[in-house]
Amino acid sequence: MEKIKLLTDSACDIPFDREAALGIQILPFPITVGNRSCQERVDFQFEEFYQILKNEPRIPVTSHITQLRFEEVYEALSSQGYTDVIHVTISSTGSNTYHAATMAAQSFYRNHPQGEQMRIHIIDSHTYTLAYGYPLMEAAAKITRGATAQEIVAYLEDWFACVEIYFAPYTLKYVKKSGRVSCTAAFVGELVGLRPIISIIDGEARMIEKVRGDKKIIPALLRHAKANRIPQTPYIIVQGQRKDVGEELRREAAKQLGGEAVGVFQAGAAITINSGPDIVAILVKGKKRR
Repeated sequence: MEKIKLLTDSACDIPFDREAALGIQILPFPITVGNRSCQERVDFQFEEFYQILKNEPRIPVTSHITQLRFEEVYEALSSQGYTDVIHVTISSTGSNTYHAATMAAQSFYRNHPQGEQMRIHIIDSHTYTLAYGYPLMEAAAKITRGATAQEIVAYLEDWFACVEIYFAPYTLKYVKKSGRVSCTAAFVGELVGLRPIISIIDGEARMIEKVRGDKKIIPALLRHAKANRIPQTPYIIVQGQRKDVGEELRREAAKQLGGEAVGVFQAGAAITINSGPDIVAILVKGKKRR
């Protein structure tokens, strides 16, 4: 009989209470804040990190989770009798975490005889935040209903072949500091009130539109979400510290997309380091790409 463990990293932004209730193991990303070494979800919660971003003169820096750390976790799960570990990572285009996990799995297999091997299924999500946090929560529910490891892997891979993120920052201060846009472009954009609408699909972030003024952000996000979402499929809203815009997006999405979002969640440190805490996003399931 299969004993399945879901494993991921802290950029999934699964709420703390759901992590414990669903039994998903979330490994924290190391983050350097000034001269301090911290761990996401361990040394601060979401709201606390938003304040850190505001107060720090230099943008904090994330590091990927190491191969050695993954090897330790795989060994521990094997000793606990798990037959299958389904390990979903942050997009490989934005982090070396997937590569480190793959190397750790190879090392695990070398050190264990064929008959004693726990199966490790490593999945590159090709995405960020709740775009892989949400399906992991759904996967946990499926496991309690008796789904097999093979069924869970198939469900996750199907989701990642379809999911799309549309988001916008309400200030360019942080994307400028993180180097995501040039200083000149950010300065000019801030002066004239331009806000980028950004898509993330298969790990690639693209600016797909510019709008003038904050009031046009949510209509633009909904326009793209509605055009690309498969009707009747679940959608998710992610917000930073601006809970007012998260609520506005939830309310307007319910009117335009038909049905409520499955949830309104907060973006964590690994995400807001590059985008800033003043963001809002909608995640939808689009047409299958692979």
